[in-house]
Amino acid sequence: MGMFERDTEIYRDRDALREDYQPETLVGREAEIDTYRAALQPVINGEQPNNIFLYGKTGVGKTAATRYLLDHLEDDAAEYEDLDLSLTVLNCDGLTTSYQVATRLVNEFRDENNQISTTGYPRGSVYEMLWEELDACGGTILVVLDEVDHVEDDSVLYQLPRARANGNLSEAKIGIIGISNDFSFREDLSPKVRSSLCEQEIHFPAYDATDLESILSQRAEVAFHEGVLDNGVIPLCAAYGAKDAGDARQSLDLLMKAGDLARDASTEVVQEDHVERGRRELERGRIKEGITGLTQHGHLVLYALLTLELEGETPIRSRDVRPRYTRFAELAGRDPLVPRRMRDHLSELTMLGIVAVTERNEGRRGGTFREYELDMDENLVVEAMEGTVEDVGVHSSVQDLLIEDTEPDMVDASVSDFGTSE
Repeated sequence: MGMFERDTEIYRDRDALREDYQPETLVGREAEIDTYRAALQPVINGEQPNNIFLYGKTGVGKTAATRYLLDHLEDDAAEYEDLDLSLTVLNCDGLTTSYQVATRLVNEFRDENNQISTTGYPRGSVYEMLWEELDACGGTILVVLDEVDHVEDDSVLYQLPRARANGNLSEAKIGIIGISNDFSFREDLSPKVRSSLCEQEIHFPAYDATDLESILSQRAEVAFHEGVLDNGVIPLCAAYGAKDAGDARQSLDLLMKAGDLARDASTEVVQEDHVERGRRELERGRIKEGITGLTQHGHLVLYALLTLELEGETPIRSRDVRPRYTRFAELAGRDPLVPRRMRDHLSELTMLGIVAVTERNEGRRGGTFREYELDMDENLVVEAMEGTVEDVGVHSSVQDLLIEDTEPDMVDASVSDFGTSE
């Protein structure tokens, strides 16, 4: 035998737990699928497509539902000779301007030998090229803009839905499907964009534990051999997923990690202990990955929120995080950011799943505001922020959580800096 040989005791088809696996049916999203299907019905009728806007947190089925329905729509549209349907899916992660989106769309409709660069053209010229490509394609065109909240200006979100009404298109009927993880993205759009882009809105709420159990059971039936999973494994993965903002993706990752740990240990059964160990390993990796990509000010904002969390001050408004953040920035030798930029870092931490945000409405007098709290294990966050702790000093609230190799002299000096002065 060679160095590697196949092991098939645990998994039947491990890929069934991956994000890109497409089950025959989507469980836990029946109501949303019905609404979404009705919104897409004009396409089959040969009518002008609706513009559809989906929003909800990461891992709640927006992209999966889109992929599922568009696959069926494409197959069914092929049965009608008078219907010419084209689908274009563009992930906007890394695209911050409408100009970048427009150039990417032009290139989606052109062959490899006729691509345009992402710089150097007037914006009006790029739009003219886009209209030419869309009309040359003709028929009904659905453009899916996944993670559309990454685009900081809304020019393309205004131009695309109104292209036909403005006389820019004559042969093509275009519909936009915008997918956003950010609930506030819609509120930040200008009224003229909101009225055209959000013609049909579908909200995907977080999965509850029951939904997640159904999803995991469906996938596990394909992924694992019969009898491999202990009875408590799927409920435990579902419970953790429900706690983690109802994220199906995290629940599936956790189930896969538990299976991998069992396979690596050459055990015959995946047990709850594998889930517990897997959860900790995944959280440690997720926190380190998220924190590594932050700027120094992002680290300082997180450190401020962490210390307030440990003191029992959360959920907390950004204005109440600011004094602690400002103090930490000064100790690190940095000029504090203005409040708006500090809030941007809180939003980034929320997108990474490290921080949870809750919308509050206290009526006419109190208004609407957001409150933030840590959404990760404090010990793992402290472990991942070792460099920031060294730069700023050890706040009294984190002293007991410090990793074992923290320098005692630094701990003693830093506690006196923070412990009684705030």
